[in-house]
Amino acid sequence: MITGKMFRDGIISASNNIANSRQAVDALNIFPVPDGDTGTNMSMTIGAAAKEMAVLADDCTISEASSRCASALLRGARGNSGVILSLIFRGFSKAFKGLDEADGKAIAKAFSEGVEAAYKAVMKPTEGTILTVIRMASEAAGEAVKADNNPMHIAETALAAAKEALAKTPEQLPVLKKAGVVDAGGQGLVLILEGFESVFDHSAIVQALEGSAVAPVSAPSKSTVAAASDDIEFGYCSEFLIEKANDAKEKDPLKLRAFLESIGDCVVVVDDSDIIKVHVHSNQPGNVIQAALKYGQLINIKIDNMRYQHRNADEGVKEGEEPVLPPADPTNDYGFVAVCAGNGLTELFKDIGADIVVSGGQTMNPSTDDILNAINATPAKTVFVLPNNKNIIMAAEQAIPLAEGREVRVLQTKTIPQGISAMLMFDEFDDADTNQMNMMEAAEHVSTAQVTFAARDSEVDGNPIEQGEIMGLCNGKIKFTGKDIADIAFKSADKIFKKNQNSLITIIYGEEATEEMASEVEAKLRDKYGDEVEINIVNGGQPIYYFIISVE
Repeated sequence: MITGKMFRDGIISASNNIANSRQAVDALNIFPVPDGDTGTNMSMTIGAAAKEMAVLADDCTISEASSRCASALLRGARGNSGVILSLIFRGFSKAFKGLDEADGKAIAKAFSEGVEAAYKAVMKPTEGTILTVIRMASEAAGEAVKADNNPMHIAETALAAAKEALAKTPEQLPVLKKAGVVDAGGQGLVLILEGFESVFDHSAIVQALEGSAVAPVSAPSKSTVAAASDDIEFGYCSEFLIEKANDAKEKDPLKLRAFLESIGDCVVVVDDSDIIKVHVHSNQPGNVIQAALKYGQLINIKIDNMRYQHRNADEGVKEGEEPVLPPADPTNDYGFVAVCAGNGLTELFKDIGADIVVSGGQTMNPSTDDILNAINATPAKTVFVLPNNKNIIMAAEQAIPLAEGREVRVLQTKTIPQGISAMLMFDEFDDADTNQMNMMEAAEHVSTAQVTFAARDSEVDGNPIEQGEIMGLCNGKIKFTGKDIADIAFKSADKIFKKNQNSLITIIYGEEATEEMASEVEAKLRDKYGDEVEINIVNGGQPIYYFIISVE
């Protein structure tokens, strides 16, 4: 029988196992855009459950352990992969409800319930993904239990089927086959099931390797924060390891040190046989990352905003904690929660009516709990949530039934410009249904161009893309690559602008771009379109993206 203690230890083991391999899972993502990668999101999601499990007593029932696990996963879910993982375990919890221990039939039922919960949440399920892996595991468990009620054997059968399904994912998704990789979400799920196997078969919890733990960016010591001030010259502390590549463009770490010293201070570059350890304070963390990518792959990346930490220290926020948002009484009819990154964008969303802005975006997907806390802190009976990123929508939707004393409506905004246009369309005199329809219609009429850098070597539509190369995305698809940021921005904006249909272009420049660069893009667009177009420039201060450009 599978006891509550075994399930508890299995979650901890699974969390450690995927944390140990999260970078390898992240590397399976074939799209080169820097994002909240699958391994990291799944690891942070199950890590939230592992913390909850660590306080459970040895005599807990499997009903209690699985219920508390499902609750922690739901609130800690990050990204689409994290949400799907939380739903699978919600199904497990449903199957184990009321049980002290689980036999083979209960294990098979748990997989079946997990599949049902996961598939229901995805509007258009894609085979060759984590969904396929859990479904094949469930089907194998269902067949095996007809002849054998041994829960260990059922779990082993499910794991074997999951591994087989994972190996076949490249045959189901041509993009995986072309890249020569398996599905990242499926791989993450197999690692989690292997963590359980270690406990079930060997009574051994997989131990976390040094440096493998996934956690939100931690604050420095109190003494460090106390010594800081709002006048900090270089606001971002960047630390990471470079795994040297044999075919790297650059070999000499002294050259890297010289560059880092030219843009920051507190520079440490330690060269080992296979690894270069880097530490630097700068105002340009993106440039630091790009320079380092020339030497090889980056691991154990940590970027702290020291000005933000100092501000929180002054306000009494404990180390490693986010500021607590107190719940608010729903006194207003309507309220808004928006997700974005960057001081300029934060102020912009607040200026146009957002009550709470949740910090997050492409590389830092907020959890369901982050969004839920913001909803509960919004003083409104109906709260509209604007995720502004396709990988945050599912996490936001999980917060809907958890909100206290208010109705929550998640608008499926996939970009920052969509979120802005949706909010500007709100009419306080219309009802919630009418507003939701009008706001989404406005969002869908916005085209978005984004300019960023390639996080990994890749190939798109037969064209190779090198790590660190500048990319222009038009409505989510990579259309341009090159070295000149402003030129790529112009080409991307020009690509989505349609004469006689569009009349407004908004250029939002990020923390690694300048107003001069934005003006250069504006000048090129004016040269081509003249009085046909109105152009606005906004300092968004967003990380990762040099430019976010909207066309309406």
